[in-house]
Amino acid sequence: MKIKSIILLGVLLLTGAVYVSAGTDNVAEEVAWVVGDQPIWKSEIEEAYQTMLYEKMPISGDPYCVVPEQLAIEKLYLHQAETDTIEAADAMVNQQVEAYLNNYIASLGSKEKVEQYFHKSIPSMRESLRDMVRNRIRIQQVQSNLTKNIKATPADVRRYFEKLPEDSIPWVPLQVEVQILTMQPAIPREAIEDVKARLRSFTDQVNKGESQFSTLAILYSEDPGSSQRGGELGLTGRGQLVPEFAAVAFNLNDPKKVSKIVETEYGFHIMQLIEKRGDRVNVRHILLKPKVDEKDLTDAVERMDSLRKDITANKFSFEEAVSYLSQDKDTKNNKGLLVNERTGTTRFHMSELPQEVAKLVNDMEPGDISEPFIMTDRNNRETVAIVKLAERIPGHKANISDDYQLLKGRYEDARREQVLNDWLAEKIKNTYVRIEEGWRNCEFKHKGWNKQQ
Repeated sequence: MKIKSIILLGVLLLTGAVYVSAGTDNVAEEVAWVVGDQPIWKSEIEEAYQTMLYEKMPISGDPYCVVPEQLAIEKLYLHQAETDTIEAADAMVNQQVEAYLNNYIASLGSKEKVEQYFHKSIPSMRESLRDMVRNRIRIQQVQSNLTKNIKATPADVRRYFEKLPEDSIPWVPLQVEVQILTMQPAIPREAIEDVKARLRSFTDQVNKGESQFSTLAILYSEDPGSSQRGGELGLTGRGQLVPEFAAVAFNLNDPKKVSKIVETEYGFHIMQLIEKRGDRVNVRHILLKPKVDEKDLTDAVERMDSLRKDITANKFSFEEAVSYLSQDKDTKNNKGLLVNERTGTTRFHMSELPQEVAKLVNDMEPGDISEPFIMTDRNNRETVAIVKLAERIPGHKANISDDYQLLKGRYEDARREQVLNDWLAEKIKNTYVRIEEGWRNCEFKHKGWNKQQ
């Protein structure tokens, strides 16, 4: 089973139990578990359960057994994080918190509806989310430290595969290898000038105090990854940014000023400094992309169709055409073969391909070349392409020769799970745990919790 972070994403979203000290007139709420010196309150369990329901998270068993056990596991990992002095960067935490809030607002329709649904104000939710995200990041780092030395050799993978029962050998659905040749129509000068004029207008609005940069980013930026966060990218190293963008971002010094217009492969940007910290910088940016004219798209389709006819007439090969003519830098030097970012291989399940490509490939045979079509590339630009189906691998039971990477991943996941389970077993054994009456009658996933038996 593929290892996921043992904490339940979103479980602590709404937890905010009030710790009432003895000596006040208030009655302390019910404690369900104690792990080390940390209580798990009934309210934590109830609210975590409600959040899991909202997130549609699967609960395998009685929630009043599953949820407190997960909270107890979190406390063990967080104790280790304290021991190892593992912290979560504020910028990363804040970035994820705003993403959560924006998703809830988009899902429910407005801030008011979010507050009504969760019975909390947005600022209160933001604080709860901040704790949840920070804990999640710290726990993931603990898990990463515990499993960082797991590396599979070919011999390890072979032994793992040979020991798999016949009914446990994974089924590999239909896979394909696809080559692509792309052509990007020229963007009219008028479209570029229009984009630059809009960006200059945004700069003027910010400089005159008429608008906040972050508000303009939310309303107009065409970067879906950052627009909902007001254009904020978070603390980023130079190597994580395209060179043209990095050159300007790392030269910004005044948070009140807006940068000059920067052109990159993604489009045109303006940016504003948030902070610099060592060799990292945090900026917010607005991205606008000039649009291709419809006539230029039609012309590109006609040129691509002519090129396809030359290939099918054997005037030159698809691979030669890619080498000389393709404008996709990721595949140009790879005979046009698409690479699966998830696996690092050239094989794709149909659901992993771009929708436009999958629709065509579904009815093609190996060696077939598609008619020209228009697709949106990874930079969200309209591109004209043709594809060739290089290979179709029918669904089959996994084997070492064809599916080594899949089996290697399964083996490493199994090893990670075993390492984490062994670590948890030792921690449970050596940690004081008390489960109160009424919470003990459970079949827990991990043994050793119920020390009152």
